[in-house]
Amino acid sequence: MTSRLLTVFAHPVADSYPAAVMEAFHEPFRAAGHDVDVLDLHREEFDPRFTPEDHAHFWGGPVPPEIAEMHARVEAADRLAFVFPVYWWGMPALMKGWIERVFTGGWAYQYGSGVQDRGREPLSSLLRAVPTAVLGVGGSTRRTYEKYGYDDAMRTQIDVGTFAYCGLDDVESHLVYDVEGEHNAPNRDAGLRRAREIGVSFAAPDRTPRRAKDEHLRRRGVLAAGQARP
Repeated sequence: MTSRLLTVFAHPVADSYPAAVMEAFHEPFRAAGHDVDVLDLHREEFDPRFTPEDHAHFWGGPVPPEIAEMHARVEAADRLAFVFPVYWWGMPALMKGWIERVFTGGWAYQYGSGVQDRGREPLSSLLRAVPTAVLGVGGSTRRTYEKYGYDDAMRTQIDVGTFAYCGLDDVESHLVYDVEGEHNAPNRDAGLRRAREIGVSFAAPDRTPRRAKDEHLRRRGVLAAGQARP
């Protein structure tokens, strides 16, 4: 049975190393005959700026037409992926702007019965929990990420604070480290091999779902091993 993967990608250069990582990740999907929809934010000239129309929708107005188109592409996918170079220990502004504009109230999340209950009623996560992969390409070493907790901070912000918040709790995060410059060519080759391996695992029909929020809380010592949130 074929599935449909939507990959959101952000890099200004079409033949960049992050683009090669994305293509390596896609190889197992294409080989298995799955559909791959690449949402290349630069090539599609997506405007990441939160507009007056977006603000009006935030407070109950209509969905801007270009955002409704993005909603449809997300809804058509059985799996989601986000591939990007790490800028300042996070996503590029273009990709973050895509999330800010596309993950709208009433579609990705809702408080109570609508905007009138924002700040008063509990949150409901509205997105289907489709498997979601995050692949960040970083110039720094694994040691640097672990020493300062940058990797954990990215999981807090992206996996839990953004995706799980909206219902996408089945998230797996991966970082390709230390790829700056030709002297790191072996690391770049290893990163492509790893991206293919991640693609094989992520495309597998018997893949075990993840619970990103629980895994994150266990790493932080908030949940004990084997414990689940009530």
